[in-house]
Amino acid sequence: MSIHEECGVFGVISPHPCDLTSVVYYGLYALQHRGQESCGIVVNDGGVFASHKDLGLVSEVFQPGLWSALPNGTIAVGHVRYGTTGGTSRSNCQPLEVNHQKGRMAIAHNGNLSNAAELRNRLELSGAIFHTTSDTETIAYVVTKERLSSASIEEALSKAMNTLDGAYSLVLMSPQKLLCARDPYGFRPLCYGKTEDGLYVVASETAALKAVGAVPVRDVEPGEILVFDGGRVISRREHCGRKEKRLCAFEYIYFARPDSVIDGVSVHAARFRAGQILAKTHPADADVVMGVPDSGLDAALGYSRESGVPYTIGLIKNKYIGRTFLSPGQSLRLDQVKIKLSAIEENLKVKRVVLVDDSIVRGTTSGRIVKLIREAGASEIHVRISSPPFLHPCYYGTDIDSREHLIACRHSVDEIAEIIGADTLGYLPVEALAAMAGCSQLCSACFDGRYPTPIPSDTRKDRFERKLPAKKQNASQEGSA
Repeated sequence: MSIHEECGVFGVISPHPCDLTSVVYYGLYALQHRGQESCGIVVNDGGVFASHKDLGLVSEVFQPGLWSALPNGTIAVGHVRYGTTGGTSRSNCQPLEVNHQKGRMAIAHNGNLSNAAELRNRLELSGAIFHTTSDTETIAYVVTKERLSSASIEEALSKAMNTLDGAYSLVLMSPQKLLCARDPYGFRPLCYGKTEDGLYVVASETAALKAVGAVPVRDVEPGEILVFDGGRVISRREHCGRKEKRLCAFEYIYFARPDSVIDGVSVHAARFRAGQILAKTHPADADVVMGVPDSGLDAALGYSRESGVPYTIGLIKNKYIGRTFLSPGQSLRLDQVKIKLSAIEENLKVKRVVLVDDSIVRGTTSGRIVKLIREAGASEIHVRISSPPFLHPCYYGTDIDSREHLIACRHSVDEIAEIIGADTLGYLPVEALAAMAGCSQLCSACFDGRYPTPIPSDTRKDRFERKLPAKKQNASQEGSA
């Protein structure tokens, strides 16, 4: 098991109708690392919404024929998904579209509500009927409910934020406006920029802004709502400062692209510093330093620079593996690590190797990578991890849902080293996270158990997809006959 990406959101508004599908497509392409389950685009053409959503990668879902079928428009939103609430199904694809008494709305969400079950139960008791099993629909219901008694969509969103708890970076489209919002903790990144043509662009990461020719303006602040309307950018800050900022530390360690800048901090620089810290706290007598592609490469460079041990390329990643290719039939007992990665033997043979990776979850993948390096002829393998050990589940959008799956909860560092076949193992100290990120306002709950919000009573990803017990299910069927 490896840590799965979260989601990526994207939005754009233009002063005149144009081909916004292309803009969103390339924006989502730049955010593909954040989610490979599904994707979607909704285009607003004079208040009429047109959309296409499906399971698969951006390049798979938006074939040329489907791409050109979407109209020109003035506003568009997009989403790439890895779901942490709700299963992998077309009904859970985003952006989610809603028709309500005061108009239409499309919403894309990155994060995870910690009070989703409570809100959903309350809404269902009031008569709400849910069509998906993701917490994004809960957000949509809360916003539309508030919209009925609000003068504007931004006022409704602000009222909804009084109810929502947990992690959410949102992009929302009404018939006339583009909005974005970041939860008061700032768990998930969100930023905006502007193109030379006057398009305002909102995205999860600056890498997506740059991909479509937008110059980053700034990050959306925790608790802030931005409204893009008629060439104006209006900031609503009534929720700012309500909570102490808690950006997810794993954004810097793994999730974000290294060429992104989050809250003023370069992701590449943060990973480089992690490697430098590892070299100081866990030195090794070695001949070469190498990283596991892709998120281990920057930290490996930092380790090499700090230790003076030469950096080498030890693994090559196959860049052409699609989502479906990585799920072969059960009859094909192939090692997926060997399909994704191959070792360069001449750089590793009879070498003492420092192998830098971003994390260890169950240890299975790490063990296979160590074996691959050993088979390439390495005489020693010293594994260094650019994050602390995972000891606690995450409730804010990272797919770490059970302590029983975390190897660090069951074994000591020395035992884990033996299990994965390494000569030594060293983790980034949890107290070094602030130095790594250049920021002390981080959520590190998956490492230290200090949760900023109350822990949900039901944390299962499929909690809204549970079957009724047999007795109740039969009674339900009899009642509907």
